[in-house]
Amino acid sequence: MDLTFVKRSGKFDELTIRRADATTETISCPKQGIIPHDMIHYAVESVLAHRGFLSLVAQGQTADYATSGGAHEEAIERLVETFQAEMWGGRVPAADLIATYEHACGARGHAIVAVAANDIAAIRDRLDELGRQWAGVPTNGTLTLRL
Repeated sequence: MDLTFVKRSGKFDELTIRRADATTETISCPKQGIIPHDMIHYAVESVLAHRGFLSLVAQGQTADYATSGGAHEEAIERLVETFQAEMWGGRVPAADLIATYEHACGARGHAIVAVAANDIAAIRDRLDELGRQWAGVPTNGTLTLRL
């Protein structure tokens, strides 16, 4: 599946998803001041190879806020949110990030997906690289990623 992010000048960026069966879907991505939320999904899901939002979309679900899966996909969403919060607030020790993630899962009443400090480091490396790439994309430019 190809994910083509387009940096726009307004309040939204854009993501066009091209699935393996050649179907496409384009969604708006609210600007965040960091990389787009779905790009964080890419970093997490490509490093951990766990099913999450992008896996559901690859299988044909519509890419919107109603996309839903089971507890595993919910756990990945909490991990993405934890990394997103860290990108806004600054790096913390890996153990603290994992504890925050586990707390978020517990607060929502679902299990965690096991992650270790080396997983956190690999995801952070991927996020750093995506951040550098995204910063270099001009307005109306694109960044395409393959999952």
